[in-house]
Amino acid sequence: MSFRGRLLVAHPDMLDPNFHQSVVFLIEHNDDGALGVVLNRPLDLRADEHAAEWSDRVAEPGVIFSGGPVGHGSALALGESSSGEATEGFIPIVGNLGMVELDVETSTVTRMRLFSGYSGWGDGQVEAELSSGAWFVADTDLEDAFTRSPSDLWSTVLKRQGGELARLAFYPPDPGLN
Repeated sequence: MSFRGRLLVAHPDMLDPNFHQSVVFLIEHNDDGALGVVLNRPLDLRADEHAAEWSDRVAEPGVIFSGGPVGHGSALALGESSSGEATEGFIPIVGNLGMVELDVETSTVTRMRLFSGYSGWGDGQVEAELSSGAWFVADTDLEDAFTRSPSDLWSTVLKRQGGELARLAFYPPDPGLN
């Protein structure tokens, strides 16, 4: 089963600083592995200073995000297309959300989020981490990719799930400090 276009939400006990209380959007998930970007790790890099040609479409807070621990310096972009259709420069993933090819000008992309680096898993690695309870899988809401409040995204997505998962949204960042 492919989780392409869905979210991986970190279990509260995940202590890896790359993924602690993270929300990862899966761009691809197949037999060879998975690739995604962390949606809630803004960097102190203004988009208008580092990607001026796209800055008019970059969603607030107008910064570049850390997509994950792999390939820092490589740039990826998620965007919202006005049509949701595949066009030159836009590859749909779920609904109107897809990958933006940064080297191709496209007029259908109305807003976007830029990422430095990405998160990657080898064959069967995501499935093993899911089996161990490291992640929850959740449906993507278009606004997750463009949240104005990235520090709240982890708890927002958990609350949206209801039941036991919604209660986890109130888990403290460091339970040892309670």
